[in-house]
Amino acid sequence: MWDDRAGQKREKRMKFEQVINGILPLDKKAMELAQARWNTLGKPLHSLGRLEELVVQLAGIMQTPMPKIEKKAVIVMAADNGVVEEGVTQTGQEVTKIVTENMTKDKASIRVFARMSGAEVFPVDIGIATEVDCPGIIPRKIKMGTDNIHKGPAMTREEAIEAILVGVDIVRELREKGYHMFATGEMGIGNTTTSSAICAVLLEQSVEKVTGKGAGLTSQDLLHKIEVIKESIAFNQVDKNDPIDVLHKVGGLDIAGLVGCFLGAAYYRTPIFIDGFISSIAALLAIKLAPACRDYMFPSHCSNEPAGKLVLDAIGFLPYILANMCLGEGTGAVMGFTIADYALTAYYGIPSFEETAFGTYEELV
Repeated sequence: MWDDRAGQKREKRMKFEQVINGILPLDKKAMELAQARWNTLGKPLHSLGRLEELVVQLAGIMQTPMPKIEKKAVIVMAADNGVVEEGVTQTGQEVTKIVTENMTKDKASIRVFARMSGAEVFPVDIGIATEVDCPGIIPRKIKMGTDNIHKGPAMTREEAIEAILVGVDIVRELREKGYHMFATGEMGIGNTTTSSAICAVLLEQSVEKVTGKGAGLTSQDLLHKIEVIKESIAFNQVDKNDPIDVLHKVGGLDIAGLVGCFLGAAYYRTPIFIDGFISSIAALLAIKLAPACRDYMFPSHCSNEPAGKLVLDAIGFLPYILANMCLGEGTGAVMGFTIADYALTAYYGIPSFEETAFGTYEELV
């Protein structure tokens, strides 16, 4: 049995490294051709700004100057966090399961948002703290929630890698079913605490600066949450130079799964939208592990959490939407689908200069 476990660990480590090392750069030729097509359309050059850039990036990702998106999916990683024991949240862990189950019906915010863009929602149980038997939830449980980061690591290093590989595999499975674009979401009571801990370590910022009230703490409760995060980072002796060390010591299974989604999207050449603070922390970790995966990401909005802008700035992203949102679940990321739809509609629908018969614009120096 020991040999079997050692073999499984080796196999997972090899798969993990295969993904990390297998992410390729964007197709520059396809991007040049896409930009050239934009320049033939009957409008002032570059006048659609970031919409044009979005399509050019899609061309590079999909290796064609004529990219198309037919099926879109929201991947929601759901997991519980043992640090809830420390009184850092307004609600208990039972809410994670309830909201995740609601995502299989029209009882969750993300389902309402997803309908607008014709997307499907795929909740994944990667670490809910109780048994889940609900059709529509993808069962990929690593363990019954993480351990309490205030008392030790959230999970083992092996569990963190296993959770990352869950995200990679979910992307692969959905790609094989014909989904061409993803949005990231999460559900997990206590995950603003773990995200703030990761943020403070990776960006070398004070815990006070990166920690917010999450889902409705009082000012006094926020002070307690900050102390819990500080003590957890110190107790676990987190190595800021090792993303997996940070993730397994003060992170969460939902975050690890999202890291895998970002890495998997890049590995399988698929565009993926970042959601809010927690999702952007996962994106930051993914980029630390494999810088090339950044080119496959799109920033949807800037979370209203204190470190929302800080994280996006750190990875060099300007959000498409500023709406003071901090709901999570993928509600901001799914709005990115609509922006992509507008960009592609313009790309294919605006007539050429020749068709408009009003002359052409030229690049001026």
